[in-house]
Amino acid sequence: MSTEVVAVSAVSAAQQPSPSTPTQQNAVEKVNLLGMSRPQMEQFFEDMGEKKFRAGQVMKWIHQFFVTDFAEMTNISGKLREKLEKIAEIKAPEVVHKNYSKDGTRKWVFRVGDGDGSLVETVLIPAEHRSGLRRTLCISSQVGCALDCSFCSTGKQGFQRDLDQSEIIGQLWVANYSYMEDVPVADRERSVTNVVMMGMGEPLLNYDAVLNSMRIMLDDFAYGMSKRRVTLSTSGVVPKIDQMVKDIDVALAISLHAPNDELRNELVPINKKYPLEQLIAACQRYIAKDGNESSRKHVTIEYVMLDGVNDHPEHAQQMIKLLKNLPSKINLIPFNPFPHAPYGRSSRNRIISFQKTLSDAGFVCTIRQTRGDDIDAACGQLVGQVADRTRRAEQWKKKIAQSNEIMRSQG
Repeated sequence: MSTEVVAVSAVSAAQQPSPSTPTQQNAVEKVNLLGMSRPQMEQFFEDMGEKKFRAGQVMKWIHQFFVTDFAEMTNISGKLREKLEKIAEIKAPEVVHKNYSKDGTRKWVFRVGDGDGSLVETVLIPAEHRSGLRRTLCISSQVGCALDCSFCSTGKQGFQRDLDQSEIIGQLWVANYSYMEDVPVADRERSVTNVVMMGMGEPLLNYDAVLNSMRIMLDDFAYGMSKRRVTLSTSGVVPKIDQMVKDIDVALAISLHAPNDELRNELVPINKKYPLEQLIAACQRYIAKDGNESSRKHVTIEYVMLDGVNDHPEHAQQMIKLLKNLPSKINLIPFNPFPHAPYGRSSRNRIISFQKTLSDAGFVCTIRQTRGDDIDAACGQLVGQVADRTRRAEQWKKKIAQSNEIMRSQG
C-alpha cells in the first residue's frame, strides 16, 4: 500500500548511537533486542554465557506483553536483568506524528534517523471479516523508494536508505501497543491480525532485513502470525522472488498495474529489467514450490485503476490472457490522487465493468475499499513530510508543469 514503544537499531550494537550518561563521557553502546529474530537472540544470549532458551523468554516479553523494561521480566533472574539493563535496550522508532481516522484507520509517522527527511509512515486498516474484526498493518521497508512508479507519491521522494530490522518490526510493535497502552501487562494481547509489506519502499530490495522481520512475525515466541496472514508485495524483483522460495513461506502479492510490457514500462519502470514474461514465470515457480502450502495456493495481483490509462476493456482481456496459467486473485485499487498527479481515478462504472470482465472469465476479483482518505493514509499516498533527497519530486513537478503549458498553448 503505497500511501501515512519500543525499536530503532537492530541486531548489532554497532548500529546504535551511544546514549549519554552522567558518569561517562563515552557512553556504553547498547544492543537493541527488538529487531532480533530468534536465532539472532539465541546467539546474543550464548555470547553472554547464558542458555539460549532465554531468547524465547525475552521475545515473549517484548512481542506478546509489550514490555520494554527488563525489571518487569519476572521469570528472569535479577542478576541477568541487571546485566541486560547495562548492555541492551528495547527501543522502537520515534513516533513523531500519529493520526486516527474516523473510519478506524490509524497512521503513524516514524523518525528513523537524523534530520527531517528520515521519516517513514505506517498504516493500520480495520475491516469486518467473516472470522471477526481484521486489523491489517501496512509496513514500510525503506525510507522513500527507488523504483519511481509513475502513479505513486512515495516514489516521487526518491530513495534515502533501507530500514533495519528493529525499524521494520518496530512498526508492528507500535501498532499493537497502541491498543493496549493502558491495559495491565498480564491482560495484553496482540491486536494486529494481518501484515502486508506494502508500505514505503520495495521490500525485496531490502531483502535480509525484511526476511528476518517476517520470521519474527511468524515466530510463536513473538507474534505467532499465520503465514497466510503475512504478505509481501513486490513490483517484480524476479531473482528475489526465487530466493524467497528457499527462505520463507508467506503470501505473495504483485504490483502489476498493467497487462502488457509497453504500458508497464511506463507505469512500473522495473518492468524494463524484469518484463512480464519473467515476472509471471517467477510467480509460477513460487507457488509450485511446496504447492500444498496454503500461503502459496495463489498470488494476489494488485492493479491500480487509472482513468483512460489501464482501464479499457482490451486491458481486461489482456489481463485474462496474461494470468490464465497463474492461480491468482485480483485486487482492483481505485487510484488515490496526490498533488500534481498526472492521472485521475477511473469511474466507478468503469471499475465495476473491468471487474465483471475478469469475474466472468473465472477470476476472483475484488475492488479495494478506500480507507483513511481524511488522514492521507490511502493506497498511493504514503509520503507525508519525507524530504526529497534526489530532487526527483522537483524534476517531476517541472515536467508536469511543462506538459500543462504545452496543452494550454495548443488550445
